[in-house]
Amino acid sequence: MTRPLATAFISLAFLVGSAAPALAAPRKDAKGKFVKCPPKAAPKKGPCKDAKGRFAKCK
Repeated sequence: MTRPLATAFISLAFLVGSAAPALAAPRKDAKGKFVKCPPKAAPKKGPCKDAKGRFAKCK
């Protein structure tokens, strides 16, 4: 019973892994020319804290 489940899981992992390069294709505009990708947004930090470790308003 576990062998078919493991086979299905492995085949699904290969299928998902093979789709990743297609998603990372270079960006092109409407004319087909390469365009610089927009910069990635900085990850949002958690809540702001002051020097004593208490929550404070973020600037």
